[in-house]
Amino acid sequence: MYYNYYHYPANPYMPPFSASMMNYQPPRSYPPVDTKIFSHSIQSFKILMQQGSILLDRLAELQFSKKVMNAAQQGKQAEVDQLIKSIGLKVPVKTTFSPSGVIFELSTNSGTTSPFNCCTLNINMKWGE
Repeated sequence: MYYNYYHYPANPYMPPFSASMMNYQPPRSYPPVDTKIFSHSIQSFKILMQQGSILLDRLAELQFSKKVMNAAQQGKQAEVDQLIKSIGLKVPVKTTFSPSGVIFELSTNSGTTSPFNCCTLNINMKWGE
């Protein structure tokens, strides 16, 4: 019988506890892979990327970016939101800003064809020190 001065089994008929037994995980059974939701998310995210590109193209126009930055600097959230809405994006955009940067959060629509909001694209940009 195995005997250790510091640790010995409470039941002398039990073999000593093995460290390998501590990490034993029974094999798991996983359900079959279904890519339907993932494929939908991929297609939705492609739309978000296209809409994000449209947003960036519009922000690259000097006069428009000045309007957005001036409204943000004055703390006029409603005016910033209206300027972004005037771009005509097909997805909702939430805009948050600080003196040092701006975040545009584009998300997918929840509707009858897509009952859940699967994807979000965050565009974080610096515009000050």
